[in-house]
Amino acid sequence: MHRPKDPKDPALDLVRDHTVYACVMGSRAFGLATDDSDTDRRGVFLAPTPLFWRFEKPPTHVEGPADEQFSWELERFCELALRANPNVLECLHSPLVEHVTDTGRELLALRDAFLSRQAHDTFARYALGQHKKLEADVRLHGAPRWKHAMHLLRLLTSCRDLLRTGGLTIDVGDQREPLLAVKRGEVAWPEIESWMERLAEETEAAATRSPLPAEPDRQRVADFLFRARRASAAAAA
Repeated sequence: MHRPKDPKDPALDLVRDHTVYACVMGSRAFGLATDDSDTDRRGVFLAPTPLFWRFEKPPTHVEGPADEQFSWELERFCELALRANPNVLECLHSPLVEHVTDTGRELLALRDAFLSRQAHDTFARYALGQHKKLEADVRLHGAPRWKHAMHLLRLLTSCRDLLRTGGLTIDVGDQREPLLAVKRGEVAWPEIESWMERLAEETEAAATRSPLPAEPDRQRVADFLFRARRASAAAAA
């Protein structure tokens, strides 16, 4: 992972000068923000095409320059989205967009091209890993990390609804208060586990009749990347 420490690090210039899309994520985008919530910023930058003609390639992702800020290079972002990476797919659906260029608008117009039934596997694998960590916390400390339990419930709900409807909505809506009760530790762990099991069963059922295609539309995404790289090369020339 590229972690710039020097504010003059040229990697940070890629974020400052070449960001095509930037948004707020985390609790603020999910509708779960409280007074002490951080502001998590995520973005996508398009590294100038001539940088790829060197032996040392531009970074695939950069942290900074602000605290809680993380950005992906456009190609890496698209690769992850095509694999139905939950964090990346949700980034494309943030209701809190802070910056977008023409290339960024093209990327947002491709949101449906990234969605497929593959989300069932990737979201489920991620959820399984998080659930194991929560179980380990319960064994060691007698209770889970409540905030993590809340976000896992949110993720499972999001995956179920995506498979049911074919669209990804990340704001929790009327589930805000029940989820915040979990975060505050007001819901017993056995009840949370039952909630998770029910969501997992509903997700399995939704996957069998989902309106989503079996695979993402890789060709549409590839054509977009080609246009973006070609336009960047032309601008440099």
